[in-house]
Amino acid sequence: MDDLTSAQLEALHDLARKKTGAAVPFVNIACARALTDLGLAERSQEGWDITPAGSALLARQGGPPSEA
Repeated sequence: MDDLTSAQLEALHDLARKKTGAAVPFVNIACARALTDLGLAERSQEGWDITPAGSALLARQGGPPSEA
């Protein structure tokens, strides 16, 4: 799980920020699908959402970056 591409990791960070209610850019569909296959995201009516496993992975890596 720790071998995500930089684009997948960026998408996961975006999904974490989305969960807090922050405005995020469009998530790369290929990355979101890959994250879903890994159990780190799930499809919803609003697009994709981070899963508890995705949040845990970010927490192990130091958490999501602060908003710029």
